[in-house]
Amino acid sequence: MSKITRRDFLKRSAASGLAAGVILSGLEKPARAYSGTVQYGTLIDLTRCDGCAHLDVPACVSACREENKSKFPHPVPSEQINNYWPQKKKEDWSDKKEIINRLTPYNWITVQKVSVEHDGRVVEVNIPRRCMHCDNPPCSNICPFGAQAKTPEGPVLINHELCFGGAKCRSVCPWGIPARQAGVGLYMKIAPQYLGGGVMYKCDLCYHRVTKGQQPACVESCPRGAIQFAAKDEIKQRAEERAKEINGFVYGDKENGGTSTFYVSQVPFEKIHQQLVRQKSNQPNPEAPGYPLMPVNVGNYLDTVNGLIAGMLAAPLAGAAVAGYTAYKKMKDGE
Repeated sequence: MSKITRRDFLKRSAASGLAAGVILSGLEKPARAYSGTVQYGTLIDLTRCDGCAHLDVPACVSACREENKSKFPHPVPSEQINNYWPQKKKEDWSDKKEIINRLTPYNWITVQKVSVEHDGRVVEVNIPRRCMHCDNPPCSNICPFGAQAKTPEGPVLINHELCFGGAKCRSVCPWGIPARQAGVGLYMKIAPQYLGGGVMYKCDLCYHRVTKGQQPACVESCPRGAIQFAAKDEIKQRAEERAKEINGFVYGDKENGGTSTFYVSQVPFEKIHQQLVRQKSNQPNPEAPGYPLMPVNVGNYLDTVNGLIAGMLAAPLAGAAVAGYTAYKKMKDGE
């Protein structure tokens, strides 16, 4: 089989992108018919979570890391990772694997802690944070390489074999959830100086367990039953009933057009969001990713004018992805 050079690859990909631009006028929303398959959801009851105060590391965090460690990235040495051209930066977490106070490629769930004043008293709130697994995920819809997809069971997955780490998914996520690791993935085999920037990582709701009829590791490990897992309709009903019981509030049912994750709190989520904003602003690098906020009633970015434009710009690359991956496979076989 004849070899394909990187120049040939880029030419073919660019041509395919132009062709796709003629065909695609925007991003189509994926069909979501869950016939015969249960769509699951999770309920995170903040009145029951104490952040595992008796442990050095919250149980959900430890369980997640242990369960998913085989999926974590193994990048080349940091000195071999190029900056994101034309920027002079790179996201390399390989020497920060033990960080648990934010979301990283090696830490897919974190527990945030805030103090909120409500009804004349101060309430300590612990908030397990990970992917919300949206009903109509903008991350999946905008990915130019088709590397993300909403499964019939509910979890939104990233295909690490196809992801180029361009981080568009993080840009359109209201919570900035996906974390990027440079020096790993398909782009390293094709054009590490020009394409993408690594691979994106996030919670996949232990999809390998869900498809076997098991619970996600975070749910199973919670010592206080603060994280519950069941059919989404049942979870939503539980959330509404619990909120009514404590005269509280629900989060995740409307945000971003609806999600598979429901939070219940005795204090308003607007106040939780305000405290998270304050905490983030006091960090050494407030713009650093991995510290999600909790904006209330936030909409789906792709439903806005700017989001639509971004989708139209990204859509042509979907065709390039097909040609690019085919070219890579041929180049790999040839070499």
